[in-house]
Amino acid sequence: MTAAWTPVALVRDVPPLCVMPACVDGVELALWRSATGRLAAWADRCPHRGMRLSHGFVRGEALSCIYHGWSYGSDGHCLRIPAHPDLEPPEAIRVPVYHAVESGGVVWVATEAPDVPPPTVEGSPLRSLTVEGAVDWAAAGFSLSGPVARGHLSGIGVTILVQPLPNGRQVLHALAEAATPAALKEASRDLEALRRQAEEALA
Repeated sequence: MTAAWTPVALVRDVPPLCVMPACVDGVELALWRSATGRLAAWADRCPHRGMRLSHGFVRGEALSCIYHGWSYGSDGHCLRIPAHPDLEPPEAIRVPVYHAVESGGVVWVATEAPDVPPPTVEGSPLRSLTVEGAVDWAAAGFSLSGPVARGHLSGIGVTILVQPLPNGRQVLHALAEAATPAALKEASRDLEALRRQAEEALA
């Protein structure tokens, strides 16, 4: 795992025409996928009035702000201003665009140009959940290397990718080895238990 890439979502949780918030290195992002499946990670602010683009909507290959409907193309450049339909928006009206790729069922984002691809991880997507606190990985029987934790839940091999958030919060993106639906359900419950333990420790 390199510092350049941060896991922000499981691929299955970002379907076509979806837009959602994310955060990398303290930068608030709008993570979205176009109708044809193109993935993008942008600064989560419309250049017009600063509305969050993660509250917006995807139409075809463009993301539009929910406030005044300004629409932006794949490179972040403004394509259309509804209040001025005959105006060709200046090149200066542009949303900052970051690096986003899919690998191993995970969406990875880098805020600076990375010089290596994202790390290789194995397993099928289990679930993502947000934790208000730090997980005691050693007590849970996991080995932690950077933001990657590996161990077992309900006897199933699990890889957990840790996405840090501001104020001590974090998102855990879990992938599991092949197992029966019943076993995967138990592993998901164990992951929920890890969250409860971390949050109870804060009390």
